[in-house]
Amino acid sequence: MLVGMTYNEPDGQRVEQFFGTVIATDEAEGVTLSLDGSRSGETFRLPPDLRAFYPAKPGSYRLRGTGAVVIDPDFTTTWERNAPQN
Repeated sequence: MLVGMTYNEPDGQRVEQFFGTVIATDEAEGVTLSLDGSRSGETFRLPPDLRAFYPAKPGSYRLRGTGAVVIDPDFTTTWERNAPQN
């Protein structure tokens, strides 16, 4: 799974890209990934909204932040997270 996260923060946007393997799914808890690459050893949980997961087109994907190349991921997903409003 190739993931793109945009964080809308008070001082601007921050974008992260990372990838990993789905290790668990739960209707209430979401999709849990075991991350690879520069974040190997971490887990990350995505919301349980399967409408945001798309089959990936075959090919190589270069992550902007790390330069890592992911070859032929099964799925891609993108999310936006907004900072809490005061």
